[in-house]
Amino acid sequence: MEKLKLELIIERGENDLTGRVTYNNNLIIENAQDVHSLSEKLKVLLFDFEELDPDRIEFEYYYDIFSLFQEFNFLNIGKVAKRAGINAGLLRQYASQVKYPSAKQAKKIEETIHQLGHDMSKVLIHAK
Repeated sequence: MEKLKLELIIERGENDLTGRVTYNNNLIIENAQDVHSLSEKLKVLLFDFEELDPDRIEFEYYYDIFSLFQEFNFLNIGKVAKRAGINAGLLRQYASQVKYPSAKQAKKIEETIHQLGHDMSKVLIHAK
């Protein structure tokens, strides 16, 4: 069964996370407390409105800075900022949506997160 890849844009909602997907020029929006619940709710709506098999849907997640640090709350904003070469206070303002990053700043943050993932994938644990 071939997977259908759809972009799921995740942003700060009023009291939770908001996700939006476009399919056949239809914008589908839902809210949930976490990304997993959001994904499941959107799959149900895509089935209801577009008759898409939920098992065929694979989302590509696009996070705003707020939702990124909500979903991956184990990330230390100060440490990520330092690795990205961004002022920690400024990244905190992005994360709280007091300010919004430019495309260039967002790309720096994205590249830093990807590098962290790459570095972590090389970790080996020794047990006695």
